[in-house]
Formats: sequence, structure tokens, C-alpha cells
Amino acid sequence: MNEEIKKVIGIHYTLTNDTGETIDSSIDSDPLYFLQKTGSVIKGLEDALKSKEIGDKFEVSISPEDAYGKYDENKIQEMPLSSFPKESEVKPGMMFNAEGSHGVVQVEVTKIENEMVTINGNHPLANQTLNFNVEVIELREATTEELDHGHVHGPGGHHH
Repeated sequence: MNEEIKKVIGIHYTLTNDTGETIDSSIDSDPLYFLQKTGSVIKGLEDALKSKEIGDKFEVSISPEDAYGKYDENKIQEMPLSSFPKESEVKPGMMFNAEGSHGVVQVEVTKIENEMVTINGNHPLANQTLNFNVEVIELREATTEELDHGHVHGPGGHHH
């Protein structure tokens, strides 16, 4: 089996929306480290990093299709409040994991009315074009252990 070698990539980034509002940033904190080709970052960002080297700085706009997808009304559902654990204090804005058709998904409680809970399985950044300002700070081959575990180890990664 001749698989392409996966890399560990470390970046500093600032993420803004189309109005210029900062959504997230690693500036003044730890960089983001991830294992290439594991779905750890959105497709559009990983694609933009393919030909980059350490020290490269660039900006990229990523369409919803290559980010968190289009907003899907089918991901909004109602369920009885009684289906939640009795000890849970269910409130709008609450996030939890639920079993979806493609595995575990994060959903948000958006409304509670007449003992019915409305949940939304769309990512909060669905339907948005994401603008990244990126600096590549690390690029190296992943270790066998990182490949076996599916995540980065050591500085900036997971520690066992």
C-alpha cells in the first residue's frame, strides 16, 4: 500500500466573516496543530495549505461548501422534552452531541415550547464564507504513533 505520507501542520490564524468580524484567532495564544487528511480542519483550509511551506503567510476565502456547508432546514427537528435525561436542565443555547445519520453530531437547543424541544444540527458557521489569514509555523512528517492514533502528539498536540 503506497499511501501519501501525512504531515503535521502548525499554523497561526485569524478567522473572519464577510463583514470583517473576527470569529476566532490563535494570535496571542497557542497555534493550531493538526494531522493532515483526518478531517481535523475544514476542507477548504486544508486544500489551501497543500503547497505551503514553513514561514508562508497567506489569506484565503473559503465557500460554505468547503467549510461547514449550506444551512439545511432538515437539520432542525423537534423532540419531546421527556426524551432528555431527567437530570438535564435543558435550555435554549445548550449544545450537546446526538447520534446522526453520519455518526455523532453537535446540536443546539434553539427553543422549548409546550414540552417540545427544537434542536438545530447545523454548524453555527453553516452558510458562511470564511476568511482566513494564515501563517505556517510547522510542517513535518507525522510519526507512526500519530498516524496510528489519528492526532498530533507532543507540543501543540495531544499528550498521553
